[in-house]
Amino acid sequence: MALQMQVIPVTPFQQNAALLWDDVSRDAVLTDVGGEAERLLNAVDKHQLKLQAIWLTHGHLDHAGGVADLIVQHTVPVLGPHQADDYWLQALPEVTANYGFPVSQPLTPTRWLQDGDKLTVGEHTFVVYHIPGHTPGHVVFYSQANSLLIAGDVLFRESIGRTDFPGGSHSDLIRGIQSKLFTLPDDTRVLPGHGFMTTIGHEKEHNPFLR
Repeated sequence: MALQMQVIPVTPFQQNAALLWDDVSRDAVLTDVGGEAERLLNAVDKHQLKLQAIWLTHGHLDHAGGVADLIVQHTVPVLGPHQADDYWLQALPEVTANYGFPVSQPLTPTRWLQDGDKLTVGEHTFVVYHIPGHTPGHVVFYSQANSLLIAGDVLFRESIGRTDFPGGSHSDLIRGIQSKLFTLPDDTRVLPGHGFMTTIGHEKEHNPFLR
């Protein structure tokens, strides 16, 4: 029984959507559906999976702009982010239009997430950590058994998320990374919202923003 993952970069921003699934039950979730809903659903069908939910780390257009389109085609619950990101989700029509993306409808998730909540993919459990700074309601998803962190735009390979958007806070972001993420085992694999995977140990040693 193993957790499988396919990373599917979507939108002109090459945002790392992830398809996660339990290879026994075939239950699956999609994280951060920023766009290209049909392509993501094709990946679900290709692997013969049962899509159970969408998980969102935060409300920015490249992470949530494809959700409204996807749930019209395939009805599943939308879990996350934290309610502090409601502003960004309600602004999706304006923001997607401004960036030249396909215009998204406003989005209210099925369930807002809180720090410490637990989500499952088949038999695999992920713990939710609320880490504001990039956005006020940003969350990440951590599976201890699989040594895997879905980090959104909190932590990147040798970088961190921008904090110059409305509601951003550099000090909150640094505090959240150091107090929550840097307490995880060094071999924890980190899937950031953009770019290459990394590990917690690598970032402790090489991330210039966090030394």
